[in-house]
Amino acid sequence: MFGSRINILQNYVIKHIESVTASFYYCFLLSGEGLSIMMLTELTLYPIKSCHGIALQEATITSSGLASGTIQDREWMVVDAQGQFVTQRTHPKMATITPRLNANMMELRAPGLQALSIPIERPDSNAPSLNVRVWRDSIKAHDCGDEAASWMSQVVGNGCRLVRFHPQSNRTPNTKWTGGIEAHNMFSDSYPFLVLSQASLDDLNQKLLSQGREAIPMNRFRPNIVIGNVPAYEEDHTHSIRIDDAVLQLVRPCQRCPVPSVDQATGIVGPDPLDILKTYHTSEALRGAVTFGMHATLLQGAGQTLRVGQHIAMSSIL
Repeated sequence: MFGSRINILQNYVIKHIESVTASFYYCFLLSGEGLSIMMLTELTLYPIKSCHGIALQEATITSSGLASGTIQDREWMVVDAQGQFVTQRTHPKMATITPRLNANMMELRAPGLQALSIPIERPDSNAPSLNVRVWRDSIKAHDCGDEAASWMSQVVGNGCRLVRFHPQSNRTPNTKWTGGIEAHNMFSDSYPFLVLSQASLDDLNQKLLSQGREAIPMNRFRPNIVIGNVPAYEEDHTHSIRIDDAVLQLVRPCQRCPVPSVDQATGIVGPDPLDILKTYHTSEALRGAVTFGMHATLLQGAGQTLRVGQHIAMSSIL
């Protein structure tokens, strides 16, 4: 039985070896059900920073994150009256703002409010803009108007406005972590992609359950890309992953804030899983910070289509 499985594995690798460079390998798990190959299991786009995500079956990969049609990940953001970015860290009800993409509009819904439609077509260069701040970055953004501001203020708080990333703006992550390679992102905290494995969440949930706590879903951690059929925390030890012709470099552990305590369906804050994570999953490189998942940048393959179910090859840290 075991020998036949090894033969299956050998035949598969021989058949597919031409599509994988020598520095990459396929990861297999041997279980009672046979051999399982590492694959892409979830794709999630977050059009508005810190609002509800959209689960996708396929997405275009770009240097600044995932995209669906012309919509980029974290292309919109909510700011306060001073232009400072606003997130679920302080306004957990943002989780209940749910975007839906239509042909020409992005429809926003929130409990108790009528839907708001935002044009998908990009504003021209003369459209109103304002200076906004994301962490240490101060950049120009398009203002989405008073109607959107009024709607957002009802959910988030008075004085809030919705803004859109300006094409003349530029945000680049710290090259200390990218090996000197310049990357780009829109309104994400620091890097254009967040990668997490299903096994890592499963392991955390086992620990939560053993403490009499409830398991939590993947959306609490807001990854863009979820990988399956790998050991828990394999992403921590991976240099890069290849999905067809696209190659992502995993560059930095994701330091965790209180957002995983927010129920992404209701916006209600519950027990924070970080108290469990801090007992076993911290980063020396980040001075003992609690981490979960890996930030990533795109090395090659901009414009490629990623699809749920695709096989993934990986390259470990040497």
